[in-house]
Amino acid sequence: MSGRAQMNIVIVGHVDHGKSTVIGRLLADTGTLPKGKLEAVRESCRRNSKPFEYAFLLDALKDEQAQGITIDMARCFFKTAARDYIIIDAPGHIEFLKNMITGASRADSALLVIDADEGIKENSKRHGQMMSMLGVKQVTVLANKMDLVNFSEEVFEKLKADYTAFLSQINVTPISFIPVSAREGDNIASRSERMPWYKGYTVLEQLDQFVSDKELEEKPFRFPVQDIYKFTRSNDDRRIIAGTVAAGSVQVGDEVLFLPSGKTSVIQSVESFNTAPKVRATAGEPSGFTLTTQIYIRPGELMVKPSDPQPEVGSRFRVNIFWLGRAPMIRQKEYKLKLGSARATVRLAEIWNTLDASDLTSSKSKQQIDCRDVSECILETTRPIAFDTTVISEATGRFVIVDNYEIAGGGSVVENLSAGESLLQQHIRDRESHWEAGLIRTEQRAEVNRHRAKFIVFTGVPGTGKRVVAKALEQCLFLNGMSAYYLGVANIDRGLDADLGSRAENGGERLRRIGELARILTDAGLLFITTIDDADDYDIETLKALNEPNDILVVNMGENGFLRYQPDLQVPHLDVLAEAVKQVADHLKSREIILDYQI
Repeated sequence: MSGRAQMNIVIVGHVDHGKSTVIGRLLADTGTLPKGKLEAVRESCRRNSKPFEYAFLLDALKDEQAQGITIDMARCFFKTAARDYIIIDAPGHIEFLKNMITGASRADSALLVIDADEGIKENSKRHGQMMSMLGVKQVTVLANKMDLVNFSEEVFEKLKADYTAFLSQINVTPISFIPVSAREGDNIASRSERMPWYKGYTVLEQLDQFVSDKELEEKPFRFPVQDIYKFTRSNDDRRIIAGTVAAGSVQVGDEVLFLPSGKTSVIQSVESFNTAPKVRATAGEPSGFTLTTQIYIRPGELMVKPSDPQPEVGSRFRVNIFWLGRAPMIRQKEYKLKLGSARATVRLAEIWNTLDASDLTSSKSKQQIDCRDVSECILETTRPIAFDTTVISEATGRFVIVDNYEIAGGGSVVENLSAGESLLQQHIRDRESHWEAGLIRTEQRAEVNRHRAKFIVFTGVPGTGKRVVAKALEQCLFLNGMSAYYLGVANIDRGLDADLGSRAENGGERLRRIGELARILTDAGLLFITTIDDADDYDIETLKALNEPNDILVVNMGENGFLRYQPDLQVPHLDVLAEAVKQVADHLKSREIILDYQI
């Protein structure tokens, strides 16, 4: 199949409405079956005094033939002049619908089969809803078994009108309706002479009319940053940004943008292990890149080209998720989201709609997502990540959810909703509305302490000496009779719950805990001091929000890596400790935070 366009088609429908027969016909009529297969199945049916059915061509297991139903997904391959197809026969019995979800999630398009004689069943409606929730945009409805209704145009048009009306309620617009008799071959691969009133495509013609998704290489460039390697031996000062190109391509000299940080640079070289020198990297290739400027970025960033359509950046998004966890997904609990190379703490914010994959019952009022549920819901991460909606790029729009070190769910991003009120904002609003103040006023504390309260944050890349300065500042203030307290970030890390993962993944929770402590300690009138390695704009904005209504002062040491936020004080790399401490203390005095001090 290499070198030819390929498309995945899922086929769904109520039990016994003829899905497997449709596929069997497609295989037989396109000449895709192994030589002698059709004759062998016919002979087997003759020996067993059993009427031949095209559906038997799919039955790979003997017990499936005995039951007369398909009990697992059958992945079949056939080809037309236009492209190669993988068609997935998703089972119709309710106990096998979990497998159907797996099949449909990989499909570009869908065929939905309805028995014209039996009519629209509840499962027919639920399958339509399933296609809507899974984001399958190209759906063709096959009105099968037209031979049982004497190929009636009136019956077909009524089914078409009734089902179209239902699909419009769930925002599904079918590409077409095709009247077929899969058993007799009408309108499958060739036009039916018994339905001259039908002027549309045959099933095979319709499949070829479906629009294939763009090849990955033709899509906008997307490179999830997995790690950054720095070399120090033999005067090798390269910093190589490593990962695998998820979509598109990039070459030496291209300008690149990293999201969500917003930092930019230009590709200086393309690195790869044990290959000839390269100047270009394309989709699917593990690659490394050096940049013309040394910028500090974190694993989990998404490297893109500014000239391409841009991905979304946000922390709140609408998703369709399929839950497999033994425990239900519940609000307030923290999970780990993995999307591309990004790892983020995530919470379930809202549930809009839920479909139970075991029996396809739906609910708009559930308060949790249970095992085998397909849910349309809102997730929120503790810090922004870069992503695409799956309509734009599946490579950077699909995710998995980890609960207690196990993959418990997966899904796709449908819409960025970050403009709405976040869980953090809701929390702060609720916290402040219930804040119980004591009888001591802020002015009284300042008068007794001889200083105003302040949350002082030292930041900068590792190695700038900020921890040394922060601790020395605490000592200086304390020896001058002031209420100062230094909190080491390592103290917060040791307090994090074991199931939250690595330090890199705990950034959001660490910020939350520091911010909550700052709100309490500054309310108590303290000079609260801490350090954060390489804080970005979002980190500072989060700490400012959590510390409200009290103030924050940011001291950046070394190179200024902020894009939007301007630090209150910029201190060079640590050379003389006393001078650095004096510079910060002088700033506190100029801001009338402290009255006097001695070093």
